[in-house]
Amino acid sequence: MKSINDFIESEGSQFPGKTYVEELLKPVFNDQRDYLFDVMFDIHRAHVIMLSEQKIIPITEARKMLAGINKIAKTDYQSLTYQPEYEDLFFMMEAKIGEEIGPELAGKIHIGRSRNDMGVAMYRLVLREHLVTTIENAYRLSEVLLFQADQHLETYMTGYTHTQPAQPTTLGHYLLAIYDVLQRDIKRLESAYQTVNQSPLGAAALTTTGFPISRERTCELLGFDQVIENSYDSIASADYLLETSTALITLMVNTGRWIQDFLQHVTREFGSFLVADPYVQVSSIMPQKRNPVSIEHSRSIASSAYGEALAAINMIHNTPFGDIVDTEDDLQPHLYRAFNNANRVLKLMYAVITTLRVNKDHLKKMTERSCITITELADTLAREYNISFRKSHKIASYLSTQTIQAKKELKDWEIQDINHMINHFVDATLTSKQWKKIISPEYFVRIRNIQGGPNPQEVKRMILQREEQLAHSKWKAQQIKAKLNKNKEHLVTYQL
Repeated sequence: MKSINDFIESEGSQFPGKTYVEELLKPVFNDQRDYLFDVMFDIHRAHVIMLSEQKIIPITEARKMLAGINKIAKTDYQSLTYQPEYEDLFFMMEAKIGEEIGPELAGKIHIGRSRNDMGVAMYRLVLREHLVTTIENAYRLSEVLLFQADQHLETYMTGYTHTQPAQPTTLGHYLLAIYDVLQRDIKRLESAYQTVNQSPLGAAALTTTGFPISRERTCELLGFDQVIENSYDSIASADYLLETSTALITLMVNTGRWIQDFLQHVTREFGSFLVADPYVQVSSIMPQKRNPVSIEHSRSIASSAYGEALAAINMIHNTPFGDIVDTEDDLQPHLYRAFNNANRVLKLMYAVITTLRVNKDHLKKMTERSCITITELADTLAREYNISFRKSHKIASYLSTQTIQAKKELKDWEIQDINHMINHFVDATLTSKQWKKIISPEYFVRIRNIQGGPNPQEVKRMILQREEQLAHSKWKAQQIKAKLNKNKEHLVTYQL
C-alpha cells in the first residue's frame, strides 16, 4: 500500500486529480463522444445561424464559423480520446474549431448561451432519436401481432387466470390483447416524445441572456416542437427524463409478461408453439433439445432495459431543482442502454412471432380438458331454466368436482349421469344437444360475441378497426421521422 504522501503526489496538486480523470472525466468523455457528438454540432449550427439572423454577429463571421463547424463535424469521432488539457468533449471541439477559424472567432460561437441549456438540448435531441426508433420498432411488432391474430381467429386455446386453466378462448383473441397493451405502451412513448421534443436553448445558465437572441429560431432549426418558456424550468426540470424512463419501464414490464407466457407455450409439456429453427439452439450435450434462446434472451434483456431505466430514475431522485447537466453526463448512458436493449427485445420478438408455428390440434385438445367450459353449464341453467346464477354456479362447481374426482373430462359423462347430478339441486333436465354445446369450446367461444369477446367475428371486427388505426398511427410517426430528417439535412446544408 502506498503511503498517503505518495498517493497525494501521484494525484497531482491541481484539478483534475489523477483519480478524478480516470474514474470520471475519461468515462464521461467517452460517453459524450459516443452519444452526443453529432447533436453537439447541430446545436452549434443552429446557434450560429440564429446569431447571424439576429445581427448579433456579422454574416461574414457566421459563414466562417459554419464552415469551421462543418469541417470539424466530419472528424472520425471514434478516434478521439480524452486529453487532460480539455475538460470534456465540448471544449476539445471548441479548440478544434478554433484551430480552423481562429480562437477569437470560435469563442464567439458561445455568445448568448451556456453549457447548461446546450447540455439539456443535446440530451433531448438524442433521446428523441431513441424514442422515434423505439416507436418505429413497436409499430413493426404491432403489425405482425395483428397479422397472426387474423390467422388464428378460430385457433382455440385455453385462457388462464391465477395460472390455472380458466376458459376457452382463441389465439387471435389472446394476441389481440397483447397488441392492445402494446398500443398503450406506444402512446406512452409518444407522450414522452412530446415532452422531450421541447427546446431549452436560450435559457443560458438560468435566466436567459442580455443578447437579443431568438429562442423560437433555434427551436425551429433543430426541429423542436416548442420552446420551454420559463428559463428556470428549461434547465432545472427533469420530468422529460422521468417520463421517458417510465414509458420504457412500462413497455418492458408489459412485454416481459407475455414473453414469459411464450416460454411456457414452447415447452414440450405445453407444446403449443414451435419456434422457427433460426431462433432456437441445440444443446451441446442433449441433441434432442430445441432451446428457445431467442425468447429466453428477450426476457432477460427486457429486465436489463427495465433496470437501466430505473437506474436513471433513481439518479434523478433527490437531485436539486436546478442545473444537473454534470449529473446527467452520468445518468444519460443508462437511458441510452435501456433504449438499445428495449429495441433488441422488440426486434427479436418480431422475428419469433413472424415465423412462429402453432400446434392448433394440441391447443384444441387442451380446451377439452380441465372442465374449462363448465361456466357455460351455469349460464345455461340460469338463462334457459330461470335458476339463480349462484345456485347454477354451485351446481357447476359440484359437477366439476365430481369430474375431477372421477378422473374424467366433461365429455366422458353420459347425459343421464349429468342430469342425475343436477337433480341433486334442482328439477331440471338437459338434452344431449344442450350438453354437447356446453362442453364444446367452439360453442363457448362463439356465444361470447359481446363487444371485446373471443367470438371470431367480433375479433375480426376488432382487427379491422385496429388495422385502420395502426395505418394512421404509423403514417403520423413516419411524418415525424421525415420532418426530423428534413430538418437535419436543412441544418447541415444551410447557406447564409
